[in-house]
Amino acid sequence: MKLRSILFVSIVAFTSNVLGGEKEICADWLKTVAFASHEKEYSGVFVYQHADAVETSRITHLTDSGAEYEKLESLDGPKREILRHHGHVWMSDGQSMIEMSSQQKNARFPSLLPQQLSALSENYQAKLAGKERVAGFDAQVILFQPKDTLLYSHKIWVHSESGLLLKAAVLDDKNKMVEQYAFTQLQIGGKLDRSWLKANMKKTFHGEKNHGIAKAKSSDTVEVQPFNSGWMVEFLPSGFKKTTELERPMHGKHLPVTQIVYSDGLSAVSVFIEQNDHDEDDFDGLSSRGAMSLYHKVVGGHLYTVVGEVPPRAIVKILDSIRYSSK
Repeated sequence: MKLRSILFVSIVAFTSNVLGGEKEICADWLKTVAFASHEKEYSGVFVYQHADAVETSRITHLTDSGAEYEKLESLDGPKREILRHHGHVWMSDGQSMIEMSSQQKNARFPSLLPQQLSALSENYQAKLAGKERVAGFDAQVILFQPKDTLLYSHKIWVHSESGLLLKAAVLDDKNKMVEQYAFTQLQIGGKLDRSWLKANMKKTFHGEKNHGIAKAKSSDTVEVQPFNSGWMVEFLPSGFKKTTELERPMHGKHLPVTQIVYSDGLSAVSVFIEQNDHDEDDFDGLSSRGAMSLYHKVVGGHLYTVVGEVPPRAIVKILDSIRYSSK
């Protein structure tokens, strides 16, 4: 074998070993991140940025006898507090508390990664992107590059010791920030304020009677049952698969709405199909807020709505591919 051929084979083998090793390291990091936000106790202030807007919140996450309790407080604008425990969500404005429907389990900072990582590894290439500091903590940076050019890239900063997510950014195809979450102040473990947990343990989390908590309207509560509407989407970005299909009542709608949810393990897209009742909200239009895009379009006797964490051009292609194929 010629020297040039030997060198080429050696370089390929070395590169494969390095890339394979990096892939394994990233997989180990992701497993740690997926569970750290649920297992660790922490309290801190984080900011959410998109375009020129900045929103600030305080989050406190505690565990008690293996159960998770979380309080999220808005620090800008009207006072609002959200409590979460065991799949239930309560919202308070300082005067009253309402138990909300939690059927839509949207990812939330710092719990952005799914605990099931198989789909994530199939649809994105994760690679190490250096080390930085966030809120005074050393962090490992990991970049997720999608295998489909119609999707956003994602970049995360992970605490080197605990594995807690410290910062997360969504990037467009020009590597420009679309939206970003980042802790500005954070305490992991140690002596954290538990007074709110004790105050709400019985009357809220454990459902004590006559505690003044209102239930959300029944139209906002969805019992998910296996359902085949006959509607389908012919175009989806690479890696997206259907996770849920249901018929649900929605506030302000006269008839039930068909909802189909697709996900690639990191981002989700919901398709809503309803009768066009010619109300004021039945209109064509495309809008975005951070990484979330929304597109309404009246087609024949129906109103289609597609909303998801993908670029606007992908949302448009998805909506334009909606078809009825019969049940």
